[in-house]
Amino acid sequence: MAFIGLAFATLTLGTPLVAATADPEPSLPELAKQVEKLHTDIETLTEQYNGERVKLKQAQRAAASAKKTLAVSESELASRRTKASLLAQSSYMSGGLGSAMLFSQPTDPDTFLDQATTNYALQQQQSEEVAQVARAIEAAERAQASAKARTAEVKDLLSEIGTKRTKIERLVDKVESNLFSEVRSRAKSNSRGSRVKISVPIVGSGKAAEAARWALTQQLKPYVWGAEGPNSFDCSGLVMWAYQKVGISLPHYTGDQWTAGTHISRDELRPGDLVFFYNDLHHVGIYIGAGLMVHAPQTGDVIHIASIDNRPFAGGVRVAD
Repeated sequence: MAFIGLAFATLTLGTPLVAATADPEPSLPELAKQVEKLHTDIETLTEQYNGERVKLKQAQRAAASAKKTLAVSESELASRRTKASLLAQSSYMSGGLGSAMLFSQPTDPDTFLDQATTNYALQQQQSEEVAQVARAIEAAERAQASAKARTAEVKDLLSEIGTKRTKIERLVDKVESNLFSEVRSRAKSNSRGSRVKISVPIVGSGKAAEAARWALTQQLKPYVWGAEGPNSFDCSGLVMWAYQKVGISLPHYTGDQWTAGTHISRDELRPGDLVFFYNDLHHVGIYIGAGLMVHAPQTGDVIHIASIDNRPFAGGVRVAD
């Protein structure tokens, strides 16, 4: 908890995301570093969130187990008490031990003593069994109360982590908006027939981000069906070529590329992730950030940057970090 609060305070208070009025506007590389740090913070909080979810499930299982144990123990206690009561009634109706000592088989004292001892031992055993079950019930009640308290505590932690993650995600959107404002504007006006190469500051240092950078170097090369470089590409050929450059082998087919990594939602997209379109997944591009991708679109066009909103989004795939 202290770590989460400190990390978030440092993020939101220690390093301003947008410079003060008197300070110069942050450069694109500086904005890119801020976005990368924010994504790292989100990943940290996400893993903490996942860890707390595991603890929540454990606490819920413990509560359910304690509840079951309590129910069994209460049923057993009722049964033991009934048996003890019946034994006491039987002893009373027969006159008890004192009466038995006076009237039961006086000519055979050894047999009488054996019966009396057995009867007394049985009563003691019943009393001890009732006491044991009562103690088990107390332990089960304590376990149930502890599990319920732990469940409530973890739920509070999940809520707090989720709130902080949401705030950071909003900051990411704000910083990415500044980072990609010019790129988005140029991409909008980058119409077919007059395409231009657009410089994009890719966030990240892993293989996925590097693959995105390689794909961007191929801007303005023509789309050719079945091509996989170096002078022309189709959509899956560009993806295969870019990832080949970072040492990752992918098939030249959107259907197989769809199963080549971890499926992620639109909100989870990071630079270098694969973005697929249409129900039959017949088109793929490489995500570069801020809702944009680089792709080889269709015959008669060239590799360029475009919004992922221009086509029906089917899903994302993370091939590498």
